[in-house]
Amino acid sequence: MRPMEMLTPTAAWAADEHRMFTDAVRRFFADELVPNMERWTEQGVVERGFWEKAGAHGIMGGAVPETYGGAGGGLAFDAITLYEQGRVGDAGWGFGIQSIVIHYLLAYGSEEQKQRWVPGLVSGDKVAALAMTEPGTGSDLQAIRAFAEKDGNQYSLNGSKIFITNGQTADLIVVAAKTDKSEGARGMSLIVLETEGAEGFRRGKNLKKLGMKANDTSELFFEDVKIPRTNLLGAEEGQGFYQLMKQLPWERLVIALTALGYIDYALSETIGYVQERKAFGQRIMDFQNTRFKLAEMKTKAEMLRAFVNDCIVKAEAGTLDPATASMAKYWGSEVQNEVMHECLQLFGGYGYMMEYPIARLYADARVQMIYGGSNEIMKELIARSIDV
Repeated sequence: MRPMEMLTPTAAWAADEHRMFTDAVRRFFADELVPNMERWTEQGVVERGFWEKAGAHGIMGGAVPETYGGAGGGLAFDAITLYEQGRVGDAGWGFGIQSIVIHYLLAYGSEEQKQRWVPGLVSGDKVAALAMTEPGTGSDLQAIRAFAEKDGNQYSLNGSKIFITNGQTADLIVVAAKTDKSEGARGMSLIVLETEGAEGFRRGKNLKKLGMKANDTSELFFEDVKIPRTNLLGAEEGQGFYQLMKQLPWERLVIALTALGYIDYALSETIGYVQERKAFGQRIMDFQNTRFKLAEMKTKAEMLRAFVNDCIVKAEAGTLDPATASMAKYWGSEVQNEVMHECLQLFGGYGYMMEYPIARLYADARVQMIYGGSNEIMKELIARSIDV
């Protein structure tokens, strides 16, 4: 079977530089990511040195202008990194959030903010987090309670956040907070917290999760944390909800991209297993049920691949709308979970053993239908685009 990959001959966005970048990312992950995945899973965190190596190899700067330390390409370069991470079966390294934060800063940051923060995120000297979710709010961003009150030339930030990716390691956190409690969505702003030396800022323990165990995830606490008012993202307060809505399509495409990578990895591992494993005197691959299941999964993967590639074209052009991105996130994560279920079944009892990657992939997949907006919310957003 032809090796599965995202950059197909029919991918309209692909050029020679994308193929060269793909090869570079693939080599880097093979040398620096894959050999450390098990250790980082046991530790519950990816070591900072890996971030710095990724930065030194240009892995995180493909979609960042040269002015800020990047290569000056489009979003397709981040898409390649995210897909290739999934393609080696890794759900630990928090580059997805790093990419999302970088693009928040590029879209809404002042020139001074971009010069101050983006180069460090590209180089891996700084790790970023995005703090939206709070206990009791989930996907309901308008209900957040964290509040940033003016205090002279500073904000005083109070509240808490939960399920924050890169929470244990983040140096830079984009915090969604109310700056006007009397307003709903229009009272929300995005404020950048630099964690080093921030009094009143506290990280909770690294949360124990069903899957994605190498990805540090935390609850964050803010008690009268002083943040310069110049760290507000955007020209004025109250733009936070609008900013979030404008950037969420990329966040949702990130989930679809990684889903496709995990699917390709799972199928590759499963095909190799059923071609070797025998039962009742024949290969597992030779049973009709196995062949039909693989045919179903491969078809769904190729349908997702075509859709994701179309979404990349739209993202590059700035025309990826919320409904389409919601479809990509919903369909990608649903197919991912279906594939992991069927692949694990084909492994039989061995699929339940953690020494086989499919067990880890099965556990890692479940949250993809929850974060970035639950799939139920995705369906509601899609339905609103129909009922107009």
